[in-house]
Amino acid sequence: MGLLPIIGLISLLLSLPIPAVAQSATPAVSAPGVANGDFAGLVDIGSGHSLYLECRGRGSPTVILEAGYRSPATVWSDDLVQPDDPRTMVLAGVAAFTRVCAYDRPGTYASIGEDDLVSRSDPIAQPRTAPEVVEELHALLQAAEIPGPYVLAAHSLGGLFARLYASTYPGEVVGLVLVDAFSERLEDLLPPDRYEALKRLNQEGGTDTVMPIPGYGDVETLGWGADNAVVREAVAASPLAPMPLAVLAHGRPFPLPEEAQGFTSESLEAFLRAANEDLATLVPSARFFVAVDSGHDIHQDQPELVIEAIRQVVAGVRNPDAWYNLTSCCAT
Repeated sequence: MGLLPIIGLISLLLSLPIPAVAQSATPAVSAPGVANGDFAGLVDIGSGHSLYLECRGRGSPTVILEAGYRSPATVWSDDLVQPDDPRTMVLAGVAAFTRVCAYDRPGTYASIGEDDLVSRSDPIAQPRTAPEVVEELHALLQAAEIPGPYVLAAHSLGGLFARLYASTYPGEVVGLVLVDAFSERLEDLLPPDRYEALKRLNQEGGTDTVMPIPGYGDVETLGWGADNAVVREAVAASPLAPMPLAVLAHGRPFPLPEEAQGFTSESLEAFLRAANEDLATLVPSARFFVAVDSGHDIHQDQPELVIEAIRQVVAGVRNPDAWYNLTSCCAT
């Protein structure tokens, strides 16, 4: 699934026409108190702005699922690969052993067959920045009265948001699962000319272009790599504390367009693998796993691996010996 499966910032079918949608009339709730029981609806986070939130399961820590660039929360709950014979997807799988929540960032969307999946959250002016996304998530968790501590499980660009959240609110985050995540450190891992070429390759695919979703508002838009310096500064000021961290990397290479800014599949994959391996050095005893049968969307291609990675991180938060006495991640 992907318009531009180059470095994995876009994980859904963005090459299709943006669908026209009718806005939801579902009323938002203030302080819904969704600590227990199933919840799905809009939460008023203040200033007349509401976000769609879905929570299931019971227990602590609470797992917060952060989707990739322009991806709605549906990617965590619906089987978009084999909808006629759905598997247990990440949201339901995690709900079996702890509390888990997913939400729609404004402007996310996808078209899957005849179905249009458009953000159920209120639209907001684009483009945006990673700090704005982090502050919005924090406001949502506070407004919904979702108790911490949190394990953040994040895909693609969501991984950048999750790491920035952990540095901005270090007292709230006790575990991380990074699913083929984008990292600001990629800029340092590539030669400068190759990094600029990779930026151009993604920008050619529309990553930086604000587009309207008819009947909704603007599509989610962040400049490619534009927040690298902000994240570096935040991480330097508040480094990631020792905690259970699982890093999953894709195993199936990204298909490249004919004009790929001089990249070959082999050279690009080497850079991407190095970036994922680098994320596994952020804390001691992080676990690294390659999803050999997955493309970028590991949570859709092999949801059982993501569920297991989250399960192990949650177990490690509850009992540190369960994490630090093991050396591998994500056996199924």
